[in-house]
Amino acid sequence: MSTAGAAIVAEPSAAARTDSSPAKLVGKGAWLVENAALLDLEVDQATTALARGSGPVVLAMDALTRLDTAGAWLLYRSRRRLEAAGRKVSVEGLDGASTVLLERVESACFKRDLPPPPKPQWLADELAKLGCAVLDALDEIQQLLAFFGALVTTLASTIVRPWRLRFTSFSAHLLTTGLDALPIVGLLSFLIGVVLAFQGASQLRQFGAEIFTINLLSISILREIGVLMTAIIVAGRSGSAFTAQIGTMVVNEEVDAMRTLGLDPMEVLVLPRVLALMVALPLLAVFADVMGLLGGGLLTIFILDIPVPQFLSQLRASTDGSQFWLGIIKAPVFAFVIAMVGCRNGLMVGGDAESVGRLTTQAVVSGIFLVIILDAAFSIAYNALGY
Repeated sequence: MSTAGAAIVAEPSAAARTDSSPAKLVGKGAWLVENAALLDLEVDQATTALARGSGPVVLAMDALTRLDTAGAWLLYRSRRRLEAAGRKVSVEGLDGASTVLLERVESACFKRDLPPPPKPQWLADELAKLGCAVLDALDEIQQLLAFFGALVTTLASTIVRPWRLRFTSFSAHLLTTGLDALPIVGLLSFLIGVVLAFQGASQLRQFGAEIFTINLLSISILREIGVLMTAIIVAGRSGSAFTAQIGTMVVNEEVDAMRTLGLDPMEVLVLPRVLALMVALPLLAVFADVMGLLGGGLLTIFILDIPVPQFLSQLRASTDGSQFWLGIIKAPVFAFVIAMVGCRNGLMVGGDAESVGRLTTQAVVSGIFLVIILDAAFSIAYNALGY
């Protein structure tokens, strides 16, 4: 009994008969999805063999017992490959339901009368990217201004009610942003002073004016380089730390817990950091000025053989206290912007750790960018006022 059944129900297969006229691809058995792996190989081999010849080809499906979408797709693919090879193909032996299924597969796969792909428009694409970047920048500026307004409001409220300021948090951030930053600020300022003095002396030596290296050193460090380099270092050090600290609290839902308890994150988290940095950055700038002048002074004394009394005398003659104050006035403004950007990016962190890293990087870039823009604005304003 089992032998007779095996003879009646053929195994699924596909074979090429190139010796008949016309040539045939003979399908047998159930062309179903569970047999697709085996049939795919057999149909591919049979189609390849038939594509080498010429003349019409018949896809003989008389011995097919069942056909589903996978089998119809194999049949359609074989037909398309043979037609692409130049053979005229016809399908025979399918019942009505299988014929309808094959037609539906063909209509789904065969893309007729599609419009040609659009030609690349490089200029339009680049303009679109530029427009999107401008819109993103405007949105960023709008959000930053909104955060600035909220911060100023919180600061005004704290001035009216100073007991609400958390002095423990303020002093802790003053320690981390100020005292802990002294080594890196001092070292870099010292080296920058050495580089300025060396480059200035090498150029001024051509005119026999090495003594004016001290003038170059004092004005550039006291008025520009000292406070600017300090602000850039603080933006990379403290601005990123503010974003990472507050962002981690957002991820851990600590900020949501504060709001649930009725605490304002602007008052608890942002304001102490802003005020601490506004106090620390001017002090760091003074330290940077001293270290920069020290580095440049040592180079001029030992390399240019300028005596210490002459160096000090030329330093006093080259500048007065106004140059120092013109530089220090910038420090609280730079500090406010750096802390505001860092804290604002921290509060914008989403629920994943990936956004913490992305917004921390963005805080550093935005902070340094705004510091340089503000420094340029100060320079223009000083020039307009005659300083």
